Amino acid sequence: MKISVSLRSGYPVGDPRVSARHLVERSRAAAEAGLAALFVGDHHRVAGAHYFQNSPLLGRLLAEWGDAPAGALFLLPLWHPVIVAEQVGTLAALARGRFILQCAIGGGDEQFAGLGVRMRDRPTRFEAALTMIRRLLAGEEVTAGEPYPVEAARVGLLPSEPVEVWIGGHAPAAVSRAARVGDGWLAGPDLTPAQARRVAIRYLERCEAHDHTPTAVAIRRDIHVGTDDADAEAVAGPVLARGYRGMDPAACIVGGPQRVAEQFDALAGMGFTDVVIRHLADDQRDVLTSFERLPDVRAMLTR
Repeated sequence: MKISVSLRSGYPVGDPRVSARHLVERSRAAAEAGLAALFVGDHHRVAGAHYFQNSPLLGRLLAEWGDAPAGALFLLPLWHPVIVAEQVGTLAALARGRFILQCAIGGGDEQFAGLGVRMRDRPTRFEAALTMIRRLLAGEEVTAGEPYPVEAARVGLLPSEPVEVWIGGHAPAAVSRAARVGDGWLAGPDLTPAQARRVAIRYLERCEAHDHTPTAVAIRRDIHVGTDDADAEAVAGPVLARGYRGMDPAACIVGGPQRVAEQFDALAGMGFTDVVIRHLADDQRDVLTSFERLPDVRAMLTR
């Protein structure tokens, strides 16, 4: 089981430079904890909060990162594929390790309306965009019609090694799509353990049907690691009690290193190869101390 991190990109309105500094500190803490990969997310038309956009944010955070893989989520139906290929080519050149493109069809009527994209067009736009991005990053010249009409498109800055594609989502259509056209798969954070088990089984069945061996079977878990279970509950309990992200608390992982390692082991037993964490806590010190305990969790997983 590999432990990676997807850093929180959205923060309450305040001094944006403070939030930016917190992100830099968190990426540095993730590197010091020896995590397997660093990711940032993607969202648009965020009202009442600061949301750091993926490409410039990751470009800055890579300065704190090492040789381990890094990547960014792109909600492909909201992007032009030539722009994504150019951004990925640039980020892959800045990264010292392999670049992982996380992608999903996205959701939210307001987000899509704000960018003039119809929700019903998401599947078609997603697959057309991914096909074009892969061809462009392979150095091909691309001419295509709807939904992305381009003529003789090329990308000048190409990755030094192939970009790995993880497709996110856990609806039946998303799981099937990930097995059919993705390298790896990323399940969302709101699945309870029982739901995660069922969806992992479905994904692996679809991989077998498509004769596909995935590079990663990943799931995001929102967590807090305390000195012990009581300490973790003192920090994360109030956050969950306020209805954290509308999620079932059973989908989150809270405890001391031993308890967290046991729950990660349980995910491995379901067939997951990677857990991509995000921290539950708001306070920067709580987040950084949780990062500091992750090497203990990793050591317990190794045993």
